Amino acid sequence: MDHRSVPWIENEVPLSDYQFTFVKLVAFESSNLIRRDVKMNWSLLIFFTTRLRTMASHIVGYPRMGPKRELKFALESFWDGKSSAEDLKKVAAELRASIWKQQAGAGIKYIPSNTFSYYDQVLDATATLGAVPPRYGWTGGEIGFDTYFSMARGNATVPAMEMTKWFDTNYHFIVPELGPDVNFTYASHKAVEEYKEAKALGVDTVPVLVGPVSYLLLSKPAKGVEKSFSLLSLLPKVLAVYKEVIADLKAAGASWIQFDEPTLVLDLESHKLQAFTDAYSELASTLSGLNVLIETYFADIPAEAYKTLTSLSGITAYGFDLVRGTKTLDLIKGGFPSGKYLFAGVVDGRNIWANDLAASISTLEALEGIVGKDKLVVSTSCSLLHTAVDLVNETKLDDEIKSWLAFAAQKVVEVNALANALSGNKDEAFFSANAAAQASRKSSPRVTNEAVQKAAAALKGSDHRRATNVSARLDAQQKKLNLPILPTTTIGSFPQTVELRRVRREYKANKISEEEYVKAITEEIRKVVELQEELDIDVLVHGEPERNDMVEYFGEQLSGFAFTVNGWVQSYGSRCVKPPIIYGDVSRPNPMTVFWSSKAQSLTKRPMKGMLTGPVTILNWSFVRNDQPRSETCYQIALAIKDEVEDLEKAGINVIQIDEAALREGLPLRKSEHADYLDWSVHSFRITNVGVQDTTQIHTHMCYSNFNDIIHSIIDMDADVITIENSRSDEKLLSVFREGVKYGAGIGPGVYDIHSPRIPPTEEIADRINKMLAVLEKNILWVNPDCGLKTRKYTEVKPALTNMVAAAKLIRNELAK
Repeated sequence: MDHRSVPWIENEVPLSDYQFTFVKLVAFESSNLIRRDVKMNWSLLIFFTTRLRTMASHIVGYPRMGPKRELKFALESFWDGKSSAEDLKKVAAELRASIWKQQAGAGIKYIPSNTFSYYDQVLDATATLGAVPPRYGWTGGEIGFDTYFSMARGNATVPAMEMTKWFDTNYHFIVPELGPDVNFTYASHKAVEEYKEAKALGVDTVPVLVGPVSYLLLSKPAKGVEKSFSLLSLLPKVLAVYKEVIADLKAAGASWIQFDEPTLVLDLESHKLQAFTDAYSELASTLSGLNVLIETYFADIPAEAYKTLTSLSGITAYGFDLVRGTKTLDLIKGGFPSGKYLFAGVVDGRNIWANDLAASISTLEALEGIVGKDKLVVSTSCSLLHTAVDLVNETKLDDEIKSWLAFAAQKVVEVNALANALSGNKDEAFFSANAAAQASRKSSPRVTNEAVQKAAAALKGSDHRRATNVSARLDAQQKKLNLPILPTTTIGSFPQTVELRRVRREYKANKISEEEYVKAITEEIRKVVELQEELDIDVLVHGEPERNDMVEYFGEQLSGFAFTVNGWVQSYGSRCVKPPIIYGDVSRPNPMTVFWSSKAQSLTKRPMKGMLTGPVTILNWSFVRNDQPRSETCYQIALAIKDEVEDLEKAGINVIQIDEAALREGLPLRKSEHADYLDWSVHSFRITNVGVQDTTQIHTHMCYSNFNDIIHSIIDMDADVITIENSRSDEKLLSVFREGVKYGAGIGPGVYDIHSPRIPPTEEIADRINKMLAVLEKNILWVNPDCGLKTRKYTEVKPALTNMVAAAKLIRNELAK
């Protein structure tokens, strides 16, 4: 199927061969209806393409940022006061319209609305429910940008709400803060407004809401509320608002509604499963007259949860991830409710590989025999939010690799191609091209490196631990580094200024010479080093001015990686990442960081950290090949990082940080799979530094996840020092030490949140340090921010770090008395 367009249709909507032929037939043979030189009415095109849909298709959700990050730039312009709220809303409306029209033009029947967000869909649900924490001073009425963005980002006077990872993805959501006194009220009409907006464009959509039970299960007790407080006790109050939203959507003309209940794939206790039964029984009368889809994703649904889900009152359809949830197929084969729709998620929403259409057809045909042809809907495995937007914008990928890929726009086409094939309208050319691409990928010599595979296979005979225990290593390191009590450091990156980005961009485009580039980056490093010395920070970083991204930078220097120009994926808010594509075996042809780390160390007598990204984080923040186990790829990356660590040590770098920010993120959602993942991921980290001397201090960093449940695996990583996010999550990390876990290595729980522009006062940071000292020994405690400073401005960084160092010195003086 050609991804082409009809130039005389508004917005040049992409059409399949089948649709293209049909529209041409209408245009040229029905001249009394339409002429070629007249713009085709959008509603008329939808009428025509709707007639072509003989098999239903569905998209769970779609990326919000735009093909070239249009929303990111509009948001940041608004936050900087350079544009108005109306300007931001205009960009958002244009993006929504293009997304809806694209899906309608591609032939999708069930098109989602209310999946767009200015920041996060869970925060949108919080706004809808009026569950605004009191500190933001909201007094009622429709929630506007001021309150909304204050919850997301904080402001000059109050901190942001906690942010954490969305299941096992690199997307972050804003955690609701709830308690018995929350006055839930219908405070954002976004869902119905966006439904009406799409309808005015001639697109009938399926409004999507975060399900009420998942919303509560993903929340946390607000500050001051007992940790034992039952969040599910708030269900009746929450459902009262949901009823209002549903009534509004019905009145607006919605015929379908989608509730996302992804927590159903977790290991839930019986009382939590009962909450789903209670919730949808309570909503049943309000939902009467609507078709209701409950969507799950990211993993297999457990048998008990499947039983609960398929027994709920008033539900029309069930959506399942059949890519990561292959065992769910067995449950469906064992029994599926008669007369219900199955939304089969066979197109991967979390990776960029082209769908194996032949394999998907086989799966769908088997399902068709169970649920019936008219009750099967082809869908994505989850929202396409987690993949890049459009392969059409990638002009620098070579043709072979490009033929192996499908981004969000192409996945929409794949979904409809599968639906058409099932209904007897198979696009033979499209399927043949897909089969050829699948065969090419399997046989390409660029995918396999036998030497790398042999080296990785040999790793399995050892657990790769350093010979000396951490206590002895810390003593040896202290003799060499001579650090004070409560040493201060930062996590790695410093602000990436407009000028700095320009230099990198011009060097990449060959507009400046290598000599000019090295001079500019060296000067930036000099400024960062001088600033840290001026602030009296103890262990320095070079600021990473040469790096575009902590994963992409390394991937560009490793074999087996490919890179996109516009393959951006939202991480949180306006922050986007451009994951590398791991298509083949990984190795390190040359040193990657030694030049810049050595140059930075030459500028100071203080310890300079060598900064690396760890193998598990490179793996989890890339689009990973799906033709071998993830553990095999991770071991290959670990060997490459091991070479780099040893070269840094030889160059005189005595402190080396190997970031594993995403180790917790990759933890499988089902507890039965935890041990295997933690075994190979922790092993991969240890491989990277097993060969260094006792006097070389190995740091790692982790951020924005719930670490308490894997604290023993973190200890097993055997790093000398770990810096870890702590402040934005209300110091949740410290609770694990209060509960008696003994930690003997160095540890730096973050003392302030770098994702907020707020500058914490010295007294606040000192108070945090004292709380840490209540559960941690003073000789192992480090003082540092939560995360890297790349996204902040120097006007925020300088005073924040000044206060951080002042707080550390204040506590040192108190301890010395």
